[in-house]
Amino acid sequence: MVSLIVCHAEQNVIGFKNKMPWHLPNDLKHVKRLTQGNTIVMGRKTFESLGRPLPNRRNVVLTRNPEFSAEGIDVIHDVFEIGGLDGKVFIFGGSGVYQQTMHLVDEMHITIIHETFAGDTFFPDYDMAEWELVSREEGVIDGKNRYPHEFLHLRRKAKPQGGAL
Repeated sequence: MVSLIVCHAEQNVIGFKNKMPWHLPNDLKHVKRLTQGNTIVMGRKTFESLGRPLPNRRNVVLTRNPEFSAEGIDVIHDVFEIGGLDGKVFIFGGSGVYQQTMHLVDEMHITIIHETFAGDTFFPDYDMAEWELVSREEGVIDGKNRYPHEFLHLRRKAKPQGGAL
């Protein structure tokens, strides 16, 4: 199963100058809980923005650069290699990787921040008619989590089989 995990603001912003434009510890805990023990696939820029592999999960970088390597990660060069990865796989960003892999995704875990932020990197538009809402949880606002947010779990609806005319 291929999953996707993302946190985006109201206007689908996911980044600004290769960083997240917000600090939301609730989302970081959510990501950790879901992805630990699994595989995350990210682009080179996303990996470089993290500065290191995330612990307790397999880190895979998707890049066109055949020379790229980094300690603690595996490298793939084509989105179709994702299907050969073992276990549960989470598409982890950034924008280009999300765009290239949306057709492979069976489910999405989306944190929506109900604020607007300046951004230069965006999550691709998606049609909610193609997705079934599995769960929705309101995020807790407190001293460390200043922005209203919610956690969505969406599953792709079954595509019609055959071609009735």
